[in-house]
Amino acid sequence: MKIITVAAAIILNQQKQMLVVRKQNTTCFMQVGGKLEPNEPPEATMLREIQEEIGCQAHIKHFIGRFETATANEPDHHLVSYVYYVTLDQEPKIEAEIVEMKWVDLDDQQIQLAPLSTEIVIPWIKRFLIEDILA
Repeated sequence: MKIITVAAAIILNQQKQMLVVRKQNTTCFMQVGGKLEPNEPPEATMLREIQEEIGCQAHIKHFIGRFETATANEPDHHLVSYVYYVTLDQEPKIEAEIVEMKWVDLDDQQIQLAPLSTEIVIPWIKRFLIEDILA
């Protein structure tokens, strides 16, 4: 099985909604982020992808961890993700290969989310962030 390694961002607004994006030719919404370049640390990848995809400077608040899940759009692949909680300096806007961007409620059942979002990110937000950081 092929491995895809990415860095991904957890971005929340004051309404405790999570920012997700959908890339061209895909159906799933996912965290902002992307594949690591050769010899690029995950933190650098994530900050670069945030700038490229939503036109923002970001600040890393927490490294959440390294996780393995199914991929959203690549059959026969496995996803390794370095996940960070970040804050943005300004309002995000669609850039690069992003075709749609949404702020979603954590309990939204209507939107099709990537496995990383449903299995790792949302449970982490509900367990740690809502109580501690946004309370």
